[in-house]
Amino acid sequence: MRDWLRGLDDADRQAVGLDLMRVQYRWPVGMPLCRALGDGLWEVRTSLPSNRIARVLFSIQHGRILVLHGFIKKTQKRRRMTGPWRAAEAVNLRNEGGQYGEKEERKPFHGQIHHAR
Repeated sequence: MRDWLRGLDDADRQAVGLDLMRVQYRWPVGMPLCRALGDGLWEVRTSLPSNRIARVLFSIQHGRILVLHGFIKKTQKRRRMTGPWRAAEAVNLRNEGGQYGEKEERKPFHGQIHHAR
């Protein structure tokens, strides 16, 4: 972790250190600075002066912050889907329960069916 910090620019290193200091002196801290990842693992997100986002993973043990890992977040690239692939993906999301993992309730169709002659 120290090597990673030392590899950052002075301004970036100072921004990460400032956010870690905020966590240390203002604990418990919530979003947008700090987020729980589960099982006692936490993440600090720092917007760096170099227009990047640093993430530092830490844990709290016996009243002390243990900084475990730091990295620069890569930009998130989303695939663009068109045509039938996009429609198929929308159906898959609906069938899998969407964003929150809840199954969509299936309702019987009560409309009229028109057949082409």
